[in-house]
Amino acid sequence: MKLLIPAAAGTEAPLKRELIRLGYGDRPAERGRVSLTGDFSDVARLNVFLRTGERVLIELAEFRAETFDELFEGARAVPWETYFTPHTRILLDGKCVKSRLMAVKAAGGVFKKAIVERLKERLGVRTLDEKGPRAVVGMSVFEDTVTLTLDTSGDGLHKRGYRVLRYDAPLRETTAAALLDLCFYRAQKPFADVFCGSGTIAIEAAMLARRMAPGRGRHFDFTAWKGVPDVLPRALEEAADLEDRAAKPEIFAGDLSPRAVSVARFHAERAGVADCIRFACADMREFSAAEGYGILLSNPPYGERLQEEDLFSLYRDFGAMYRRLPGWSCHFISSYPQAERAFGGRVSRRRKLFNAHLSCGFYSYFGEKPPRGGHERAESYKRL
Repeated sequence: MKLLIPAAAGTEAPLKRELIRLGYGDRPAERGRVSLTGDFSDVARLNVFLRTGERVLIELAEFRAETFDELFEGARAVPWETYFTPHTRILLDGKCVKSRLMAVKAAGGVFKKAIVERLKERLGVRTLDEKGPRAVVGMSVFEDTVTLTLDTSGDGLHKRGYRVLRYDAPLRETTAAALLDLCFYRAQKPFADVFCGSGTIAIEAAMLARRMAPGRGRHFDFTAWKGVPDVLPRALEEAADLEDRAAKPEIFAGDLSPRAVSVARFHAERAGVADCIRFACADMREFSAAEGYGILLSNPPYGERLQEEDLFSLYRDFGAMYRRLPGWSCHFISSYPQAERAFGGRVSRRRKLFNAHLSCGFYSYFGEKPPRGGHERAESYKRL
């Protein structure tokens, strides 16, 4: 099967590197999707192990369609009965870009009708009650080329299951994992998030350090489809074998809000990593570290609840704090237009990313290189 893995804009490179580490080689990326060839064993592995991919899709067909009739015939030619029964609850996800079929709602109606007609004919039934397991079918039309997909994941892969309490301005788990890749985080490096919010960045860092598969405790839609082999247990067994519970990464997560710290600690407990994250209700301006080298990665406020003057001062003080740590690298994501100017210093690298549909900059400031031969690990961070 041809498998497609969507990635959030700007995170395609981390996804490609992740697929290489999983043994799938250097795969091509096009229009925000990385493609590869695999079977249902690969579907299970990818759903369980992927940190940065948004979903795992099966590409069922690709054809040109400039009219609704061509769309209907192309969709009707797909063997939907391979996976669906009269009870399958069929949901549609459609989008049209630069195509003659720009009326997404009308195109979706034609698409669903084609599926229903095919299933009634091939399964020998008059109606479909659609009261059974869910199947999300995708229809993407780009420049009159239609791509039909089947979503094996169901809920997006960012839904790891540990983040259940609401908090302001959350960062998606998949985006946090991509940022960790972009800042070259490794388990042996001290790590800090001084604007931890609900704890996503620190938790993803701890899970990465312990090699905990992000999908090890959740459900995937493909397991309930007709004719699919029972391949998930093997992927879960592999995940359990690779997990390193003995790893003790040095991770700090701090926030000025007591509620944020409480929420972050609760989420870390649900994720099974609370014992390797030090939480503190603290002002980032006072952060310091006994270790001479490490990584700062944060998602600071963008300005929704702060005045311009206060926001500029916050980023200015963030930059001043960082410059007291010459051996550390600092990375942050922000949609605040003045973030780079307020932070100060010479940015080492910047790239464009999206967070919750907000266009953001991801800014990287690389610290001094450690002495040749590495550096000694410190026992702990200094108390804030």
